[in-house]
Amino acid sequence: MTTHVGEPPPSPEPPPPDLYRDTWVRYLGYANEVGESFRAIVPVSLVWTSYGVATAYVTADAIDKGKKALATKSCEEGRTTRAAVAVVDTFIWQALASVVIPGFTINRICAASLYLMGSMTRWPLSVRKWATTAVGLSTIPFIIKPIDRSVDFLMDSSLRKLYSTEEKPSSSF
Repeated sequence: MTTHVGEPPPSPEPPPPDLYRDTWVRYLGYANEVGESFRAIVPVSLVWTSYGVATAYVTADAIDKGKKALATKSCEEGRTTRAAVAVVDTFIWQALASVVIPGFTINRICAASLYLMGSMTRWPLSVRKWATTAVGLSTIPFIIKPIDRSVDFLMDSSLRKLYSTEEKPSSSF
């Protein structure tokens, strides 16, 4: 393809969308937060199932990032190490930022709201439970970015120092 004088060069193709970051599949990582929000009104087995869904998402994303690291054409030497680092980094980051910390956070917010509504209102228990679920669900959008940034800082300050590279691992959103 030739360009004429004064014309900007053609822009490179944008990368294809990441199934685990750029599509609806990403929301599977939030399944446990939804499960924790509903804990007061659903059987605990459904809450644990939501953790299973979120953990499956984390695992699939980590495997995907490892496969992508293996598929890179740049220098054959160290490909396996880069793939292992991609899997470990993505799995730990996602486990902390998508499952452990948000699940604990929503669990404690819901427990506190149910307790406070029980001691400060005369609402029937069923109303308090549904209100607690609404509090939990409405909290999710507000905790995502701070948790993601905190996990980035934690990983950058600890584990990522062990395998420092020129580029930041692709596990962060």
